[in-house]
Amino acid sequence: MRRILAMARKEVLHILRDKRSLGVAILMPLAMVLIFGFAIDMELKNLPIGVLDQDRSTESRDLVRDMTSSGFIEVAHSLNDRGEIEPGFRRSEFRAAIVIPTGFGEKLGEGRESPIQVLIDGADGTTAATVDNYLTAVLLRYNAGLLESTAGGGAGVDQGGNGAGSGSAGSSTLSQSATIGRIDPRVRIDFNPELVSAYHVVPGLVAVILMMICALLTSIALAREKETGTLEQVLTTPVTPAQVIIGKLLPYTVIGAIDASLVLAVGAIVFGVPMRGSWLALSGYSFIYILIALSLGLLISAISGTQRVAMMIALVATYLPSLLLSGFIFELGSMPTPLRVVGQVIPATHYIRVIHGILLEGEAWFPKELAAMLALLLFLSGAAVRRFRATLE
Repeated sequence: MRRILAMARKEVLHILRDKRSLGVAILMPLAMVLIFGFAIDMELKNLPIGVLDQDRSTESRDLVRDMTSSGFIEVAHSLNDRGEIEPGFRRSEFRAAIVIPTGFGEKLGEGRESPIQVLIDGADGTTAATVDNYLTAVLLRYNAGLLESTAGGGAGVDQGGNGAGSGSAGSSTLSQSATIGRIDPRVRIDFNPELVSAYHVVPGLVAVILMMICALLTSIALAREKETGTLEQVLTTPVTPAQVIIGKLLPYTVIGAIDASLVLAVGAIVFGVPMRGSWLALSGYSFIYILIALSLGLLISAISGTQRVAMMIALVATYLPSLLLSGFIFELGSMPTPLRVVGQVIPATHYIRVIHGILLEGEAWFPKELAAMLALLLFLSGAAVRRFRATLE
């Protein structure tokens, strides 16, 4: 035990002397959680739209006022004719345009359907789909208010669209709503009723940061020992290869725990991310996840000849898969089957499900995720130890 602690103390001194590694270990997680927490915002806010009000009636002004009352939409431009719409899209002056035709208010007053046109800039498909869904919901709400005021008299707004990027998908929905007018949906969103993006982003960042930092620092540290020849000097002492491995990994286990605590603390203080589950359960799952990351770093160092190669492999093997193929940014179920299979062997996929469940849902037992993480730990640690021992011998 004393030999292991001596190796751990030696590694701690290396970390403290290497200011760059210390900065990566402490400052990078804080920078990432602040940048990602503020930058990745999936909520729709201040969406600029253009309005071509050809009717200029009280009803048309009420519709525009109702659409902008929530603060999610703002009228960036009041248009004079249709010829301004496409140039506005090209200059990114607004993301959608509402065309209210002449006779809109008159038709509503007579109890008839009154079509309007919604055109959406489809250059960014993801944003266009979000805008389409939101505008459809806003018009449905306005339609429901009209139906209530007319006591089912059949008046309503019919959303139409043509041209590239138009929100035509919502027209049939709105038309049916005006005809039926009897469904009263009562939607309740559990665990995150206000749909705060940080509640999803911060837990996901814990998974990405732990995997990247632990694997990166471990692989670089051990590759440095090989590169400078100090690893061979250590082996001339009575220390066994197992004691070398355990002693060198201990400090990075502590660094991983510190990083996780820092990210969660910033998430709670700055972004208000709740903790509804058990700290003990979170610590247990996080410990397993950190061991997986350290095993991966050990394996990378064993197959790398230099620090530069180890750093490049570690970044490619941890950051991008954890960010893109784990379900953190993109829904795993919407990916092609080969990528879904790859996603299941990425440790972050299972840890993200666990940390979301603990923080937001208050759960503590995740048997499938635990089994997957333990299987990955056994595989990676076994491969890493065998390869590293072969390197030492």
